[in-house]
Amino acid sequence: MRTILNNTQSNNFNTTVLTDSQLVSDYLLGNRHALSLLVERHRAKTYRFIYTKVQDAELASDIVQDTFLKVIKTLDKGGYRDEGKFLSWVMRIAHNLVIDHFRRLKKMPMTYEKSDYSVFSFLSDSSKTKEETMIQEHIESNLHQIINCLPADQLEVVSLRIFKELSFKEISEQTGVSINTALGRMRYALINIRKIASENHIDLLAS
Repeated sequence: MRTILNNTQSNNFNTTVLTDSQLVSDYLLGNRHALSLLVERHRAKTYRFIYTKVQDAELASDIVQDTFLKVIKTLDKGGYRDEGKFLSWVMRIAHNLVIDHFRRLKKMPMTYEKSDYSVFSFLSDSSKTKEETMIQEHIESNLHQIINCLPADQLEVVSLRIFKELSFKEISEQTGVSINTALGRMRYALINIRKIASENHIDLLAS
Protein backbone atom coordinates (compact mmCIF):
# COMPACT_ATOMS: atom_id res chain seq x y z
CA MET A 1 0.00 0.00 0.00
CA ARG A 2 1.31 3.41 -0.91
CA THR A 3 1.84 5.84 1.94
CA ILE A 4 1.78 9.60 1.54
CA LEU A 5 2.84 10.70 4.96
CA ASN A 6 4.34 9.13 8.05
CA ASN A 7 2.64 9.51 11.38
CA THR A 8 2.82 13.06 12.61
CA GLN A 9 5.48 13.97 15.14
CA SER A 10 5.11 16.24 18.13
CA ASN A 11 5.79 19.89 17.46
CA ASN A 12 6.12 23.16 19.28
CA PHE A 13 2.64 24.58 18.76
CA ASN A 14 -0.84 23.56 19.79
CA THR A 15 -2.32 22.02 16.67
CA THR A 16 -5.84 21.90 18.10
CA VAL A 17 -6.21 25.68 17.82
CA LEU A 18 -4.98 25.92 14.23
CA THR A 19 -7.68 26.09 11.58
CA ASP A 20 -7.43 24.32 8.24
CA SER A 21 -6.78 27.68 6.61
CA GLN A 22 -3.87 28.36 8.94
CA LEU A 23 -2.37 24.95 8.27
CA VAL A 24 -2.73 25.42 4.52
CA SER A 25 -1.04 28.80 4.80
CA ASP A 26 1.77 27.32 6.90
CA TYR A 27 2.30 24.55 4.35
CA LEU A 28 2.47 27.01 1.47
CA LEU A 29 5.07 28.94 3.45
CA GLY A 30 7.23 25.84 3.62
CA ASN A 31 6.06 24.02 6.75
CA ARG A 32 5.72 20.45 5.48
CA HIS A 33 4.51 19.27 8.89
CA ALA A 34 1.39 21.40 8.50
CA LEU A 35 0.29 19.20 5.62
CA SER A 36 0.79 16.09 7.72
CA LEU A 37 -1.54 17.58 10.32
CA LEU A 38 -4.17 18.36 7.68
CA VAL A 39 -4.07 14.83 6.32
CA GLU A 40 -4.27 13.25 9.77
CA ARG A 41 -7.13 15.56 10.72
CA HIS A 42 -9.29 14.58 7.76
CA ARG A 43 -8.06 11.12 6.74
CA ALA A 44 -10.65 9.12 8.71
CA LYS A 45 -13.64 11.17 7.58
CA THR A 46 -12.45 11.02 3.97
CA TYR A 47 -12.05 7.25 4.22
CA ARG A 48 -15.56 6.80 5.65
CA PHE A 49 -17.02 8.99 2.88
CA ILE A 50 -15.30 6.94 0.17
CA TYR A 51 -16.00 3.56 1.77
CA THR A 52 -19.76 4.20 1.89
CA LYS A 53 -19.65 4.59 -1.89
CA VAL A 54 -17.31 1.78 -2.95
CA GLN A 55 -17.93 -0.74 -0.14
CA ASP A 56 -14.38 -2.08 -0.41
CA ALA A 57 -11.82 -1.36 2.31
CA GLU A 58 -8.69 -1.73 0.18
CA LEU A 59 -10.15 0.26 -2.71
CA ALA A 60 -11.29 2.97 -0.31
CA SER A 61 -7.76 3.20 1.14
CA ASP A 62 -6.31 3.52 -2.35
CA ILE A 63 -8.72 6.31 -3.25
CA VAL A 64 -7.90 8.10 0.01
CA GLN A 65 -4.24 8.03 -1.00
CA ASP A 66 -5.08 9.31 -4.47
CA THR A 67 -7.25 12.03 -2.96
CA PHE A 68 -4.50 13.45 -0.80
CA LEU A 69 -1.94 13.07 -3.56
CA LYS A 70 -4.17 15.28 -5.68
CA VAL A 71 -4.59 17.67 -2.75
CA ILE A 72 -0.81 17.98 -2.47
CA LYS A 73 -0.30 18.47 -6.20
CA THR A 74 -3.00 21.12 -6.37
CA LEU A 75 -1.63 22.99 -3.37
CA ASP A 76 1.89 22.86 -4.79
CA LYS A 77 0.66 24.27 -8.10
CA GLY A 78 -1.21 27.08 -6.36
CA GLY A 79 -4.54 25.76 -7.58
CA TYR A 80 -6.38 25.92 -4.25
CA ARG A 81 -8.41 28.98 -3.30
CA ASP A 82 -8.83 29.16 0.44
CA GLU A 83 -12.47 29.96 1.21
CA GLY A 84 -12.48 28.29 4.61
CA LYS A 85 -13.87 25.07 3.15
CA PHE A 86 -10.82 22.83 2.95
CA LEU A 87 -12.65 19.64 3.96
CA SER A 88 -15.44 20.28 1.43
CA TRP A 89 -12.78 20.68 -1.24
CA VAL A 90 -11.13 17.41 -0.21
CA MET A 91 -14.50 15.66 -0.32
CA ARG A 92 -15.18 16.97 -3.83
CA ILE A 93 -11.85 15.55 -4.96
CA ALA A 94 -12.68 12.21 -3.31
CA HIS A 95 -16.13 12.18 -4.89
CA ASN A 96 -14.70 12.84 -8.35
CA LEU A 97 -12.17 10.04 -7.92
CA VAL A 98 -14.97 7.65 -6.92
CA ILE A 99 -16.85 8.66 -10.07
CA ASP A 100 -13.66 8.07 -12.09
CA HIS A 101 -13.48 4.59 -10.56
CA PHE A 102 -17.02 3.79 -11.66
CA ARG A 103 -16.24 5.12 -15.13
CA ARG A 104 -13.40 2.64 -15.42
CA LEU A 105 -15.59 -0.34 -14.61
CA LYS A 106 -15.92 -2.52 -17.68
CA LYS A 107 -18.22 -5.35 -16.68
CA MET A 108 -21.96 -4.83 -17.03
CA PRO A 109 -24.25 -7.20 -15.08
CA MET A 110 -26.37 -9.34 -17.34
CA THR A 111 -29.67 -8.93 -15.47
CA TYR A 112 -31.83 -6.06 -14.36
CA GLU A 113 -35.09 -6.85 -12.66
CA LYS A 114 -37.23 -3.75 -13.18
CA SER A 115 -39.23 -3.70 -16.41
CA ASP A 116 -39.35 0.11 -16.13
CA TYR A 117 -35.68 0.08 -17.06
CA SER A 118 -36.13 -1.95 -20.23
CA VAL A 119 -33.19 -0.19 -21.84
CA PHE A 120 -31.11 -2.87 -20.06
CA SER A 121 -33.48 -5.78 -20.47
CA PHE A 122 -31.81 -7.20 -23.59
CA LEU A 123 -28.78 -8.08 -21.47
CA SER A 124 -30.66 -10.89 -19.74
CA ASP A 125 -31.20 -13.06 -22.83
CA SER A 126 -28.71 -15.95 -22.74
CA SER A 127 -30.08 -17.87 -25.76
CA LYS A 128 -28.58 -15.79 -28.55
CA THR A 129 -26.91 -16.91 -31.75
CA LYS A 130 -23.28 -15.97 -32.45
CA GLU A 131 -24.41 -13.07 -34.62
CA GLU A 132 -26.87 -11.87 -31.98
CA THR A 133 -24.14 -12.12 -29.34
CA MET A 134 -21.90 -9.87 -31.45
CA ILE A 135 -24.73 -7.37 -31.78
CA GLN A 136 -25.32 -7.51 -28.03
CA GLU A 137 -21.63 -6.83 -27.32
CA HIS A 138 -21.72 -3.86 -29.68
CA ILE A 139 -24.82 -2.48 -27.99
CA GLU A 140 -23.31 -3.02 -24.55
CA SER A 141 -20.19 -1.10 -25.62
CA ASN A 142 -22.34 1.78 -26.86
CA LEU A 143 -24.29 1.74 -23.62
CA HIS A 144 -21.10 2.05 -21.56
CA GLN A 145 -20.03 5.05 -23.62
CA ILE A 146 -23.41 6.71 -23.16
CA ILE A 147 -23.44 6.08 -19.41
CA ASN A 148 -20.06 7.77 -19.11
CA CYS A 149 -21.60 10.91 -20.64
CA LEU A 150 -24.13 11.25 -17.81
CA PRO A 151 -23.86 14.01 -15.19
CA ALA A 152 -21.87 12.89 -12.14
CA ASP A 153 -24.89 12.51 -9.81
CA GLN A 154 -26.78 10.38 -12.35
CA LEU A 155 -23.67 8.34 -13.18
CA GLU A 156 -23.18 7.60 -9.50
CA VAL A 157 -26.72 6.25 -9.05
CA VAL A 158 -26.58 4.22 -12.26
CA SER A 159 -23.21 2.75 -11.28
CA LEU A 160 -24.34 1.82 -7.78
CA ARG A 161 -27.61 0.37 -9.06
CA ILE A 162 -26.22 -1.59 -11.98
CA PHE A 163 -22.56 -2.30 -11.26
CA LYS A 164 -22.91 -2.73 -7.48
CA GLU A 165 -26.54 -4.01 -7.64
CA LEU A 166 -27.61 -1.94 -4.65
CA SER A 167 -31.22 -1.23 -3.76
CA PHE A 168 -32.42 2.35 -3.90
CA LYS A 169 -32.58 2.34 -0.11
CA GLU A 170 -28.89 1.41 0.00
CA ILE A 171 -28.08 4.01 -2.65
CA SER A 172 -29.92 6.60 -0.58
CA GLU A 173 -27.87 5.72 2.49
CA GLN A 174 -24.56 5.74 0.63
CA THR A 175 -25.07 8.97 -1.29
CA GLY A 176 -26.80 10.90 1.48
CA VAL A 177 -29.89 11.71 -0.58
CA SER A 178 -33.50 10.60 -0.19
CA ILE A 179 -34.82 7.51 -1.91
CA ASN A 180 -37.04 9.71 -4.07
CA THR A 181 -34.01 11.75 -5.14
CA ALA A 182 -32.11 8.57 -6.00
CA LEU A 183 -35.08 7.31 -8.00
CA GLY A 184 -35.36 10.68 -9.71
CA ARG A 185 -31.69 10.63 -10.70
CA MET A 186 -32.12 7.14 -12.11
CA ARG A 187 -35.19 8.25 -14.04
CA TYR A 188 -33.40 11.25 -15.52
CA ALA A 189 -30.37 9.08 -16.28
CA LEU A 190 -32.52 6.72 -18.34
CA ILE A 191 -34.14 9.64 -20.12
CA ASN A 192 -30.71 11.01 -20.94
CA ILE A 193 -29.47 7.59 -22.07
CA ARG A 194 -32.34 7.28 -24.52
CA LYS A 195 -31.88 10.90 -25.66
CA ILE A 196 -28.13 10.50 -26.27
CA ALA A 197 -28.76 7.20 -28.08
CA SER A 198 -31.41 8.80 -30.28
CA GLU A 199 -29.28 11.85 -31.11
CA ASN A 200 -26.40 9.59 -32.11
CA HIS A 201 -28.61 7.08 -33.95
CA ILE A 202 -27.62 4.29 -31.58
CA ASP A 203 -30.02 1.37 -31.24
CA LEU A 204 -30.00 0.05 -27.66
CA LEU A 205 -32.56 -2.67 -28.31
CA ALA A 206 -31.40 -5.85 -29.97
CA SER A 207 -33.89 -6.91 -32.62
